[in-house]
Amino acid sequence: MDWVDAVQRLRAARTPAVLVTLAMVRGHAPRNGGAKMVVAPDEVVGTVGGGNLEQTALARAREMLGAGAAEPELLTLTLSDRAAVDYGVQCCGGEVTMLLEPLPVVPAVAIFGLGHVGLELARILARHPIELDLVDSREAMLSTDRVGEPGVSGPLADAVATIRVHHLPVPEAALAELPAGAHVLVMTHDHAEDLAICDAALRTPGLASIGLIGSRSKWARFRSQLASAGHDEGALGRIETPIGIDGIRSKEPAAIAVSVAAELLQRVEQEAGAPTAARRT
Repeated sequence: MDWVDAVQRLRAARTPAVLVTLAMVRGHAPRNGGAKMVVAPDEVVGTVGGGNLEQTALARAREMLGAGAAEPELLTLTLSDRAAVDYGVQCCGGEVTMLLEPLPVVPAVAIFGLGHVGLELARILARHPIELDLVDSREAMLSTDRVGEPGVSGPLADAVATIRVHHLPVPEAALAELPAGAHVLVMTHDHAEDLAICDAALRTPGLASIGLIGSRSKWARFRSQLASAGHDEGALGRIETPIGIDGIRSKEPAAIAVSVAAELLQRVEQEAGAPTAARRT
């Protein structure tokens, strides 16, 4: 299997991997520069030369997978009988530098409700490499005249996200189609729809987070109704509301969307183990 096919298949299956590339070769080595190997938790596709060279790269790639590493690394090995080895001697006489690039699972986000805030939020999130599901029970909210064609025209013309649009009279039905680890944001035009989506989301295994837009009084009513529907305190604690970072007082849709997007992106980075503060200094 070609390494490109392997990467695409693993991404579709939401399986993390590390791409190992022979970035530089000095002298003699088992393979030329540019050779690639894809390392996933339970499989390896391709080869960078076998022997100690490949086993060392494989071991480090698996360590990166276990640690949830987000940054690429360089690994240099000397192919000499005098070099320290763990997996057998390779005395080709050269030196290789390998680039190990993490290929993390792409975050998945579903926005339920494409009203003013939902559309502004979609515009922000669409500029990130994520899987983005847009769900609304109102066909007009998802029309081409309003949303355009993602990646081509309209407010989502510059999207880099993979976007799926769902017009569903019963919007909570979309929950069954979301990938494991998806983040759900509930912000429809109808509190009854919001409640139904929250109830269904709590019954859907594998979701990463559930966020509900609204006031504390709205949540007080929802909390009582969800408890009456059989959800215990542990389940109710999974719903985060109000959503968005603190300190933004504006109620303009764009400002609310910025606040919600900022909080969500923080959560995604924290789950991925990305060293946010260190990277921005």
